Amino acid sequence: MRTTAKFTTAVLAAGALTLGLTACGSGTDAASDTSGPLVVAASPTPHAEILTYVKDNLATKAGLDLEVREFTDYVTPNTATEDGSVGANYFQNQPYLDDFNKKNGTHIVPVVTVHLEPLGLYSHKVKSADALKSGATIAVPNDSVNEARALKLLDANGIIKLKAGVGNEATPSDIAENPKKLTFKELEAAQTPRSLDDVDAAVVNGNYAIEADLKPAKDALVLESAKNNPYGNFLAVKKGNEKDPRVTKLAKLLTSPEVKKFIQDKYAGSVIASF
Repeated sequence: MRTTAKFTTAVLAAGALTLGLTACGSGTDAASDTSGPLVVAASPTPHAEILTYVKDNLATKAGLDLEVREFTDYVTPNTATEDGSVGANYFQNQPYLDDFNKKNGTHIVPVVTVHLEPLGLYSHKVKSADALKSGATIAVPNDSVNEARALKLLDANGIIKLKAGVGNEATPSDIAENPKKLTFKELEAAQTPRSLDDVDAAVVNGNYAIEADLKPAKDALVLESAKNNPYGNFLAVKKGNEKDPRVTKLAKLLTSPEVKKFIQDKYAGSVIASF
């Protein structure tokens, strides 16, 4: 039976604050009490699914008490990890984390990389990127790293051309050539698949594509290459907690042959093990 706890964005913001205040008052929290369960914040798909597989099939034998909390946004998992409401998180990549730490003064660090979710361009209106009409509207994630990643995907496939030297903070203003005169609609990452009936195409993160019953390996008009890709998703903790014995156990389980087989069997190329 699946025993993950699921939270919505609205509830989480208040919940993380409440938990943080409780922790400050009591002197203990999910991160510092290593005798309790390891509470891990995760996006529902595929992160929480992978963690739930570990919880149900591997954790007990390894002596790990694991609790999975599902988060539906890309902000609260890090703030909850920072304030000790949870002991770890599993949802993000290095460019996103670097940007988040810089902008928010947090101290989250990676522990082990587990998988890659290729970013893809999807459409309900055209069957190929070449079929996009002049003036078409493309939805892209509005957080700085994923927006830049989306634009780089379009650049790599000849749909646009970015200015030379553009990094992980690229925005549509950094487009040097736009032969189809595309316009860009910036949305929260979770909203991009829901926009497909309203825009001509959307660049969607892998986890949100899977949640929307899109099959990246089959349905994407263009898809990120896994080769030399810096966007692998990892288990992360607040700095100083890397050697927590519970974290060490989970890191080992997440990079086990059993988890690799689970990822291969369940996601059929839409999620790729990175170990």
